[in-house]
Amino acid sequence: MLYTSTSLSQVAAIDAATGETKWVFDPKIYENGLGIPANDGWLHRGVAYWRNGDDERIVILTAFAQMIELDAKTGKPIPTFGADGRIDLTQGMRRPVDRDYYTASSPPVIVRGVIAVGSSVMDWWGHRPSPPGDVRGFDVVTGRLLWTFHTVAQEGEPGVETWEKDSWRQTGNANVWAPMSADEELGYVYLPVSTPTNDFYGGDRPGDGLYGDSLVCLEAATGKKVWHYQLVHHGLWDYDTPAAPNLIDITVGGKAIKAVAQVTKQAFVYVFDRVTGQPVWPIEEQPVPPSSMPGEHASKTQPFPTRPAPIDIQGVHDDDLIDLTPELRQEAKDIVAKYDHGLLFTPPSERGTVQVPGVAGGGNWAGAAIDPETGIFYVGTYRLPFLVSVRKPRSGESSYDFIGEFNYLRGPRGLPLLKPPFGSIVAIDMNTGEHRWRIPVGRAELIPAIQQLGIRERLGFPGRSWALITKTVMIVVQSGYFGAPRLLPGGTRRIADLNNFDPHVWIYDKASGAMLAEIAVPANAIGAPITYMAGGKQYIVFPVGGGPLVEELIAISL
Repeated sequence: MLYTSTSLSQVAAIDAATGETKWVFDPKIYENGLGIPANDGWLHRGVAYWRNGDDERIVILTAFAQMIELDAKTGKPIPTFGADGRIDLTQGMRRPVDRDYYTASSPPVIVRGVIAVGSSVMDWWGHRPSPPGDVRGFDVVTGRLLWTFHTVAQEGEPGVETWEKDSWRQTGNANVWAPMSADEELGYVYLPVSTPTNDFYGGDRPGDGLYGDSLVCLEAATGKKVWHYQLVHHGLWDYDTPAAPNLIDITVGGKAIKAVAQVTKQAFVYVFDRVTGQPVWPIEEQPVPPSSMPGEHASKTQPFPTRPAPIDIQGVHDDDLIDLTPELRQEAKDIVAKYDHGLLFTPPSERGTVQVPGVAGGGNWAGAAIDPETGIFYVGTYRLPFLVSVRKPRSGESSYDFIGEFNYLRGPRGLPLLKPPFGSIVAIDMNTGEHRWRIPVGRAELIPAIQQLGIRERLGFPGRSWALITKTVMIVVQSGYFGAPRLLPGGTRRIADLNNFDPHVWIYDKASGAMLAEIAVPANAIGAPITYMAGGKQYIVFPVGGGPLVEELIAISL
């Protein structure tokens, strides 16, 4: 049986071999009169599955912050879980939570009978204080709340000293919107924590701000912190920790290590011993540019891993601008010259700062795949520069001193601003930290403006790519959207140009990156592929659609 969520927080059970729908559960959240869910609107990234003998259950966190547990055989709510199968996740927080600012888009993770639950909190500055991004643990059978971990350290807790001027009292967000990971053997859950409130201006929250932009390891049974590592101090770039941490077993210098690798938007992959939290390779605190904004005190240093090397371009340099022709390079220079730009972690400004990687990465929630036999790590990345600016709010708009805005920054003639490959997959040997290869994914050379230049080589496409590793090959699907969500008044994001672009399933030699096959499909992927055996056949299934496009699952059988 194949289980999936839909963008309307429905759950479907599907015969994995035939595609026949067995049951659908519809919570009808679209009838609650609340309008569009917070942040990115109508989307969802999956469900969790739990089994104990014959007792099989599905857990979904809905777009309006309900946790619902279903009988996996029938699709009916479990009456003994919570209140008739439901728990209102806006309740029981340390301060009141507005449902229009608080949602869930990723599945929870279940470990040792505990459901670890994150949230998606509106990345906006209209509410103050903003909802907290605390992570909670619930009993998988009864729904009883077992523990709460404060992602913004509170009074008397370790880390509260990193919130100067008592800014912990009113700071929210620092939520875990990305999928989490768990080690059943250790009983640990790993949280990729995002940026605190007011993404691009931190004058109201001086200090490093734990546990914002951190990887945090908790004991699943108690919610007690085992270890943490902050990946961005005093975040000003919306560099949320965006992907499920990869739990990998590697051998470094002859020593076997149970490790965890965290993909980031800023194009670093941080690697730690997942038991102790010690970096596998040294991480250096390096000086970074100061802020020009009044009242802002950007961190003087940020953590730079010594291995692996960055997976993509960092910062804005002339040599990294589009280079398909000398004229395009010069036009790109002229665009960049209008704004502030420089090294990685150059803070946002009133003039506008060109941010590379942008707020969408680099890496993002597509995450990475690991080959457990070879220790090779496969991560997708794309080159989407953003223009980030900070300004004073208009009358009645916000109570913060300054607020931030961002938009995708197109290059000359509507082409990408940065040089190819516009989208790629990088293979990294996690036993050594060395890059093995990079391959372009997708064919931006099919864009008419590039075709006119006579370019035929594969350039990659600036869309999100998902890699799936089997014993023999690497399977890749890619989104068809060029650019990034457009920001509308009030903080709502809308993908205005969603369409299909050269939709394929690509099959690669996982050792060399050489393409072995390309299979045309009806639509581009919008999520990760899964592979499984059913009825003696192997299937690859992935989701497509969204916006104006029909939402479906596509299956390929081998």
